[in-house]
Amino acid sequence: MALILNIETATKNCSVSLSEDGHVIALKEINNDSYSHAENLHPFILDVVKKAAVKIQDIDAIAVGKGPGSYTGLRIGVSAAKGLCFALDVPLISILTLQTLAQTVAIKEGVVVPLLDARRMEVYSAIFSSEKELLRETQAQIIDTFSFQAALAKGLVYFVGDGAQKCKEVITHANAVFIDGAFPSAKEMAQLSYNKLKNNDFEDVAYFEPFYLKDFRITPPKKKA
Repeated sequence: MALILNIETATKNCSVSLSEDGHVIALKEINNDSYSHAENLHPFILDVVKKAAVKIQDIDAIAVGKGPGSYTGLRIGVSAAKGLCFALDVPLISILTLQTLAQTVAIKEGVVVPLLDARRMEVYSAIFSSEKELLRETQAQIIDTFSFQAALAKGLVYFVGDGAQKCKEVITHANAVFIDGAFPSAKEMAQLSYNKLKNNDFEDVAYFEPFYLKDFRITPPKKKA
């Protein structure tokens, strides 16, 4: 029996699950615009452990969504995961946030394009097959009417995530399918993290950093007239 604590904080969805051999046995998450991850994450961790009726010392590994996504959200999630790994002396597993998001879509044909909102008309995106195999690496891209034309010409393309709305506004191809209301969740991390545990695919706890994809930029305040 392998118990894994899964943490996903790359978006406004603060999500924690406890999984046993790839199956979720407890889940706690909240999705709101306040990005209150700092306040919610540790209570959520305690809640899922209590709900599953296990001891935190029973956990075999910690899995965390590595990004891309919110700079602050990623820092909070990764810091918590690393702290638990050190305290419990268990391995750290990282899961690409876009891969977790792609798991929310079950299809038999076509491809899945998970998208996370960045700024203006920019998104973070990747392309996965119907079997969730990675077909195109994660990129930061500006969306326009020509985006994903090669994939759309071949068949159905399922756009999912909070960045899909930007595509919906400009992409009108008949093969485009837009899925609303989906966010990366620790629920979909369970099988992914279990597969990595079985393969001993771990991160170096001391040196692991989130996958920001782009440099964090601070916008200076506007000068008063």
